[in-house]
Amino acid sequence: MARSSSGFVAGLTAAAVVVVGVLAYQASANAPADLSVKPRTPGAAVPSTSPSGVPQPVKDPLAVPVDSGSGERVVYALADRRVWIVDGKGKATRTFTVWPSTVDPLPGAYRVTSRSGSVRGSDGVQIEHVVRFTTAEDVTVGFSAAVDGSTPSPDPARKTGGIRMKRADGDAMWLFAVIGAKVVVVA
Repeated sequence: MARSSSGFVAGLTAAAVVVVGVLAYQASANAPADLSVKPRTPGAAVPSTSPSGVPQPVKDPLAVPVDSGSGERVVYALADRRVWIVDGKGKATRTFTVWPSTVDPLPGAYRVTSRSGSVRGSDGVQIEHVVRFTTAEDVTVGFSAAVDGSTPSPDPARKTGGIRMKRADGDAMWLFAVIGAKVVVVA
């Protein structure tokens, strides 16, 4: 019995070697002649190729979302947890990540309705540069930074609307987002 099982294993091994050899031959027959790596500028986007073989531009993850309108505005991307401060020419002057609250605003265009230099957040943390722009689920939604530099871990059981950012980003937001400034929320 041991002899027949070892013959069976030897047969399987030989078959596997043949399959690997055939696949390796097919791969080498379809490989381009020049496999050299071409140097690229660090940080430069590498174009992808579509099924037709035509290079496609790579989306810059830091680029202002195309569906965010035009003109001077603050753009908040819910899925990316990112904010862009955009000048009148549509160019981002600053972009940064944020820590969302438990209540998200609906996608759409808003205006800054109120601002506070320094207050206590609904989580009890002292915050500064509060820029409010809407209400969702009976909760005021706006941007702010914790004075102590902490990042929030909101209690999912509580409704909070503070979108927190680093203090330096909060300073930039405070200077840009005056009363009436446009805020665009995208999915």
